[in-house]
Amino acid sequence: MSTEKTITREAAFDLLKKYNKDPFHIRHALTVEAVMEWYARRLGYGDEAAYWGIVGLLHDIDFELYPDRHCLEAPRLLREGGVPEDMIRAVVSHGYGITVGCGTTLDTEPKREMEKVLFAADELTGLIWAAALMRPSKSTKDMNLKSLKKKYKSKGFAAGCSRDVIERGAAQLGWDLDRLLSLTLEAMADCEDTILARVEEDQAE
Repeated sequence: MSTEKTITREAAFDLLKKYNKDPFHIRHALTVEAVMEWYARRLGYGDEAAYWGIVGLLHDIDFELYPDRHCLEAPRLLREGGVPEDMIRAVVSHGYGITVGCGTTLDTEPKREMEKVLFAADELTGLIWAAALMRPSKSTKDMNLKSLKKKYKSKGFAAGCSRDVIERGAAQLGWDLDRLLSLTLEAMADCEDTILARVEEDQAE
């Protein structure tokens, strides 16, 4: 992690909202932020949890305005917002190997463990939320791995969440799929109250 300069969480959130207005996108950003913070603590990077979280918060900064140029416009938006280059690289790396709408295949490979976690967990958080909303509780807290795997294996469920990306993410981390599913589900359950509180705080502003 670079120590030359950084951006505060408040400034990062303001930057996100400069380019993102859709509540769904804001909620996804807040979800990935919390999950990244959780993973930082779980994997022994607790002193970098805020840093991991800000990368998660900003990872889709260009998606709402430039969906066909996702991860290509992000560096410009982030640099203009004062985000350091190491964070920008991490943001861009979560699109590795994906061909975006304009026809460009993204080639910034995740190298650091933080980048690999972002790549692996990003799509999966969306699938887990979708699965939670199918439950009577509308919560991740009472979901188990067996239930999640059943949804994961159903090709018609949350079809927009790429299983290929999730599985490539697990492989890049050197994990089996069950470990990634289990840990990300645990993260979502542990962070659910935090995520909902942050969403409510944003909506109240």
